[in-house]
Amino acid sequence: MLKWVRAVCAVAIIISSVQLAVFVSAESYEQENSSIKSEAYSWGRAKVVGGGFIPGIIFNKTEKDLIYARTDIGGAYRWEPTTRSWTQLMDFVSAKEWNMLGVESLATDSVDPNRLYIAAGTYTNEWTDMNGVILRSTDKGNTWKRSELPFKFGGNMPGRSMGERLVIDPNNNSVLYFGARSGNGLWRSADFGETWSRVDSFTAKGNFIDDYKDKVGVVWVTFDPATGTADETTQVLYAGVADTNQSIYRSADGGQTWEAVPGQPNQGFVPHHGVLASTGNLFITYNEGVGPYNGGKGAVWKLNTATGAWTDISPTGNTDNPYGGITVDAQHPDTVMAATMNKWWPDDFIYRSLDGGATWKSFWAMDEGGKSGRHNQFSIDYSISPWLDWGVKKQLPETSPKLGWMIGSLEIDPFNSDRLLYGTGATLYGSENLTELDQDHHIDISVYANGIEETAVLGLVSPPSGAQLLSAMGDIGGFRHGDLTSAPEMITNPYLGTSTDIDYAELNPDIVVRVGNHDGEGKGPRMGVSTDNGKTWKSATNSWTALSGDRTNGGLIAVGADSTRIVWSPEGAEGINRPVSFSTDLGATWTASQGIPSGARISSDRVNPVKFYGMHNGEFYVSVDGGAYFSKSSAVGLSSHLTSNFKAMPGVEGDIWIAAAGDNSLSDSTYGLFHSNDSGSSFTKLEHVQEAAAVGFGKAAPGQDIMALYVYGKIDDEYGAFRSDDQGITWVKISDDEHQFGAVNRTITGDPRVYGRVYLGTNGLGIVIGDIKDTWQK
Repeated sequence: MLKWVRAVCAVAIIISSVQLAVFVSAESYEQENSSIKSEAYSWGRAKVVGGGFIPGIIFNKTEKDLIYARTDIGGAYRWEPTTRSWTQLMDFVSAKEWNMLGVESLATDSVDPNRLYIAAGTYTNEWTDMNGVILRSTDKGNTWKRSELPFKFGGNMPGRSMGERLVIDPNNNSVLYFGARSGNGLWRSADFGETWSRVDSFTAKGNFIDDYKDKVGVVWVTFDPATGTADETTQVLYAGVADTNQSIYRSADGGQTWEAVPGQPNQGFVPHHGVLASTGNLFITYNEGVGPYNGGKGAVWKLNTATGAWTDISPTGNTDNPYGGITVDAQHPDTVMAATMNKWWPDDFIYRSLDGGATWKSFWAMDEGGKSGRHNQFSIDYSISPWLDWGVKKQLPETSPKLGWMIGSLEIDPFNSDRLLYGTGATLYGSENLTELDQDHHIDISVYANGIEETAVLGLVSPPSGAQLLSAMGDIGGFRHGDLTSAPEMITNPYLGTSTDIDYAELNPDIVVRVGNHDGEGKGPRMGVSTDNGKTWKSATNSWTALSGDRTNGGLIAVGADSTRIVWSPEGAEGINRPVSFSTDLGATWTASQGIPSGARISSDRVNPVKFYGMHNGEFYVSVDGGAYFSKSSAVGLSSHLTSNFKAMPGVEGDIWIAAAGDNSLSDSTYGLFHSNDSGSSFTKLEHVQEAAAVGFGKAAPGQDIMALYVYGKIDDEYGAFRSDDQGITWVKISDDEHQFGAVNRTITGDPRVYGRVYLGTNGLGIVIGDIKDTWQK
């Protein structure tokens, strides 16, 4: 049985319970043909450009413009220099193996640049049952083979921007090393990553325990290429371990034996990155924590590997800054750059040194006095991602957008000293005139994330008029897409860092309502209302009286068919229940609903303006008076957990669909797709649908009166995305082996204006657009 993903955003963790036991009542549908047909689809993305954390950027050292970027929940990308964009390499990951989309580390082969390796695995904790996988490619990621290791990886765990953990011997490229978490030590392969064994002589495991009670482990390995020759194993290696006492280790015999490097600093910090220059200097950034969120103190040190001398080269001369990314210019090995990691206010720093760390220059500095102003030697062009300013113009010394945060990876192009790439918590930035800083000139920074779509999509609606698509997203709020091919500005007023749900009035699509979480504690609004189809917004009143420290989250929202009623089910926090409530004045005032438990899932009928539905703990509820009072229906046996919200179909009163999928904590439940055509009084299970994580509706097929049905799940033992034009009597599989997009377990919708078009809300791969092949329409 499929174990559906716990939905987690790239920056802030959002756990979504994902199991659903089923109920069978009356007679199941008879499917005319249980053999699933397939239909060719073209796949793309609704552009946001960026959206999540980029913990690693990796340049190939022998092939120009061969660059890769890894993400923590959204796979890995390859740079395409002709289009100046990125290509996703992991759309093939299935819902069954969603855990592979968190990339712990990535390695590109400098001997044979066609070879690429990915350490794929998102969690070391109980959120997955799947061990980590080493993916192996001999064509730069177009096709893959795989080797499973006997432990889990942590692509979205603390310390994920440390590294790289996975490395290739630059002389004998059949040899790879991988630094593991959870006390599993250092592992080695001598056959191009096909088989692996533990390096027993490497006994260090590290003493740093993350927030999930797990050891962060061996975090990076680097080779000294000068100590090997072509086809001969490199003799000298260095490894960094997440340990606050003794963290840097060295092997002088090709990894056979290891010892702690003498004289290393003992300041209670852990080594984030270690980069060896051709001069023999090993540059290391240290941090009080492992990141990517925590800041604190840190340092930058240099080890002269020839003499054994250690030198503190921290740019500020003290330990006030935590450091993450570090890079050395391959063409000028005394040129070093380092970035702070999470100074948060007013901004992070990027430092550059031309003399091996003896002196440094910052991208920006506080003006004299340091009270209000700052002097920037950079400018940022974020026009392809206009949302990066979060819709807010900051007051100095802050700027909008920021130079960055969570800068765990910072890389100078080995073929071009003018090009710098660095990852942040929301995007990938780049500069192509970096050396201008050395003449005290400004440098130009721009968004370098075209093609990267790393978002956690929590809600999608495609109204019958106006915007093609509106979304609710984790961490970056959500968007109104009038044009699917360009990134819009973020929806604000109010700013809801994580929007948890969005809905519109079916008969009056100008009315759109969204709810979400408030970043600060207390009385901030959790709802926004638009009366012009999402173009402009205003805050609604919360449906509860907030006290200091209130952490109530957005929960779910349902807008009546004609917009005269709104029903809200907030998500209470800290043991506080927030009642389901209704409003008759677009959220200005609220009244608690009766007869429905707090925390219930809710949806509106798409025809009857005063009919609303609820579901909680396996019981179904119906209101026929605009949400004032709910009564429990006669349906029995429904499961208490859903991965996505149930939905009512437009155009047909009382037509309700429930998608139910499995969870790794409830393996004994049954699942499927359930349909009611009597406003929830009874439900029928569709016979051949074994699991359905999400359900949605789109324009009816030619000759049909009922909208097309879209499901992401398992039908007749096949996983994927499916369409039915006849209410589930027959199904067409529209995804294929190369296009599975992980676990689409939160939201899916068709387009009411374009037959065959479907929008998949993924957890890390953005908003996926599917169209019947050769029928793309804007």
